Amino acid sequence: MQNMLHKALGSEGASDLLGKLESAIDMSGVEALKRMEPDVLYEMIKNEHPQIIATVMVFLEPQHAAATAKLFPDEIRDELMLRVALLQKVQPAALKELNEVMSRAMEGTSDTRRSTVGGVMPTAEILNFMSGGMDKAALAKIGEHDAELAQLILEQMFTFEDLVDIDDRSLQTLLLEVPQDMLVVALKGASPRLKEKLLKNMARRAAEGVKEDLETRGPMKIQDVEDQQKAVLVIARALSDEGRINMERGKAADQFV
Repeated sequence: MQNMLHKALGSEGASDLLGKLESAIDMSGVEALKRMEPDVLYEMIKNEHPQIIATVMVFLEPQHAAATAKLFPDEIRDELMLRVALLQKVQPAALKELNEVMSRAMEGTSDTRRSTVGGVMPTAEILNFMSGGMDKAALAKIGEHDAELAQLILEQMFTFEDLVDIDDRSLQTLLLEVPQDMLVVALKGASPRLKEKLLKNMARRAAEGVKEDLETRGPMKIQDVEDQQKAVLVIARALSDEGRINMERGKAADQFV
């Protein structure tokens, strides 16, 4: 959650917001939710009101939220992503219910302060970890409600094609961690520009192997290609979280010299 808030609000704004949230929500309960396996968490919250489930999603790490969201039926999952995108203010009654879901009592106060959560960045982060067309379906649902909001979310989502904009050193580190078979399938749907850049950043023998595999592979289902592209991005985000690569588009050249 902290990473998402820092991206969306900046360090000072995120710190201030987290302080307000911690005064309204029993954060030990939130930490307990974060430690739950997706299937366990799903069983715990599946019968709650969608607004409460969406609020829970915001407090999880994006990959955890996506894994949990995948367990919901399509229609409910799309509704949850819409609510996450629209979630800006949570009323005290909802915060109280959230704490009850976590089997906790409200910590502090009876005032009417509202906590700001959700919005464009958290939604984009969660959708980045969805595959099998779930991300597109959820985005379409949001677009039906608010086309401008859907476009803002889309602009914040890091796609496979965006790899063309990160620096060579980061790409080289990433490619060392991606299995060749995964990369070959992912490249079936890549632009010539991205293929060229990725191959350029591979060892010659490895690049030749990928080229040969690409040439001999037959047609593949678009969904299979997109799923492998998502898998590459999961690896990329893990490396980014470890500080081993930089995924900031257009800024990497300034940070790696």
